[in-house]
Amino acid sequence: MWHRALPFLVAALLAAAPAAAQEWNDARTRDLVTRATLRRARQLADTALADYTASARGYVTFLAQLGEGFVLPPRVVKADQLDLEIHWKAPNHSRQWIVGRRDTLLLPTDISYHRDHLGIVQNNFPDIIRLGDGDEVQDVPHPLSAPGLATYDFAIGDSLRIEIPGRTIDVYEVKVRPRNDRVPAAVGALYLAKDDAQVVRMAFSFTRVALKDPQLEDVSIILENSLIAERFWLPRRQEIEIRRSGSWMDFPVKGIIRGRWDIRDYTVNAGGTVALSPGPEIQWAPPERRARHRFPPTPILDSLPDGVTIATDDEVRQVQEEARRLVRAQALARARTTRPAARSLSDLAQVNRVEGLAIGAGVRRRLGAGFDLALLGRFGVADERGKGTVSLGRERADGLALRLAAYRDFREAGDVAETSRARNSIAAQEFGADYSQPYGVRGASLSISGHASELWHWSLEGAAEAQRALEVHAVPFQGRYQPTLLVDSAQALRVAFRLERPSAPWYRGSLLSVRAEGRFGHFVPEPREGEVVATNTWRAFVGAELLAPTGRGAMVVRAAVGGVRGDHGVPPQELLLAGGPISAPGYGFHEFRATGLVTARLELRRPVPFVRIPLGRWGQIPPTLTLAPYAGTVGVGGRRGAAEQGMFPYVGLGAIGVFDLLRFDVARGLRDGRWRFAVDVTRDFWSIL
Repeated sequence: MWHRALPFLVAALLAAAPAAAQEWNDARTRDLVTRATLRRARQLADTALADYTASARGYVTFLAQLGEGFVLPPRVVKADQLDLEIHWKAPNHSRQWIVGRRDTLLLPTDISYHRDHLGIVQNNFPDIIRLGDGDEVQDVPHPLSAPGLATYDFAIGDSLRIEIPGRTIDVYEVKVRPRNDRVPAAVGALYLAKDDAQVVRMAFSFTRVALKDPQLEDVSIILENSLIAERFWLPRRQEIEIRRSGSWMDFPVKGIIRGRWDIRDYTVNAGGTVALSPGPEIQWAPPERRARHRFPPTPILDSLPDGVTIATDDEVRQVQEEARRLVRAQALARARTTRPAARSLSDLAQVNRVEGLAIGAGVRRRLGAGFDLALLGRFGVADERGKGTVSLGRERADGLALRLAAYRDFREAGDVAETSRARNSIAAQEFGADYSQPYGVRGASLSISGHASELWHWSLEGAAEAQRALEVHAVPFQGRYQPTLLVDSAQALRVAFRLERPSAPWYRGSLLSVRAEGRFGHFVPEPREGEVVATNTWRAFVGAELLAPTGRGAMVVRAAVGGVRGDHGVPPQELLLAGGPISAPGYGFHEFRATGLVTARLELRRPVPFVRIPLGRWGQIPPTLTLAPYAGTVGVGGRRGAAEQGMFPYVGLGAIGVFDLLRFDVARGLRDGRWRFAVDVTRDFWSIL
């Protein structure tokens, strides 16, 4: 049985002797892949393997990733757990019965999967590879087929050694690439046994033209086989990842389907005939068989394989990177397109105290070779002014990007958004509660950005611009607006370096995000009475958030520290600001304006039972609510506009519910603060609103 063999690449002993570098299609490589092709064809007709049965447990998860640059990790929307009965009979008859299926819904969706996503791949694919019932990948020649030998280049890479009870198996890694990267083809690696050229493992992606859906970003597959009955290499572990990127206007959305399967409990040559029954290969088992099936009591989310919620599993990432190395980046790249552009929904419509209702639109044109041209603008009904940005950029396949922009727009003072822009528009229009802090800018900038590592993203920006104060023009339905920030109008030169780590796995299952910025500014005020004194400012800010699981709940720690100084004072737009639902609950919006600022917050989250609310075909709202008591403080130094400095503590209670989409908060500042209430969309979705 397969469990007698050590799992490939997990309990394998890897030989510490990589093979010498080989030329593509050298005689030794061609001989090996030719033997593997013949061996694969013979195995289907191998009379020694008459039939087998096995069981398989799999997870199919659908994840969504949102926002410019996809800096936030994917979020599980739906997770399905499936149990299969696998039946195979020579020469190539297969039946897979779904004997059990359960799911959990974390966000409302009516997604359905292609049938072949609900089962395993038999015989390492037929000679022609199809996925998604032909809607995702269609008519790709298998590398180990007669058409494949003429379609692909091959090169031997590393040499590996696998130790199993009573036997040592040497394996070659054979790299595969298409001779013409403009035809439908696979790209990746085969792992072939040296002695008999058996397929031990396959890991590959596909060229751009092989992907039938234009929104498909990539499809990656890993198939691992194990030695069964000390003779037959049959499926043991399989993994597939399908990433589909799209946009509404220019708002980026990525959907990810991940399937992971473990196949076990083989019985060989027992005379089974189920595989000969008519119908599609993957189908539901008879009702009486499904009624007998029981899943373990562990909730689906607790039993998901490690790493299912991270941006890309390490092994799948290696497949994608290898594909990009083996073929030109253009073969995997998108075609040029023109489409409407918007970075978030609020770019289309928003309300604030300066513009009133502002209507926006834009267009983005991909020019090819990594270049794109974007134009985004809006018009404020109350201030009767237009604003906009035009930019030209180029991004390389390795992620290094350069962008030149000219703009006349608003910029937000401060470092931390206190509310989502959508919530702010509603509150500003209805109650005069505008939690934005804009000032006007007009100028041009040049920026360069890239990846310092797999997780860290950096950018360097230089700008020459004019900055000015804004006036309140709008009138809310009720209440009244606070004045805008009293900005020193000036000509400015700015240089900013930013380093960011999106929320991603860190230590023992925790998630860590970090954002840091260092900024230099040279400000020349507009001439007034008396001498004009220019000032240079140096400003730094670092913020971090850690989410650590604690049994059934989680602990969230947020901290930030910043400082600014100037040789002739600090312009108000460069001060550090705090006050509001995020930086200082229980205190007024941007009540703290300082040259030195520290914030810290500890929050404990724990789910509690709640009311189950059905949503028809969209599923149902989970019957849980997450309570989140918290406490924190703000440390103020060098405060502007008030004499008080020191520590300003607060306490509060949050409630997160409705698919974890909405958050309700009540908090009180303990030093000259008061009770304050807030409701908003959870922060994971702010970037798209």
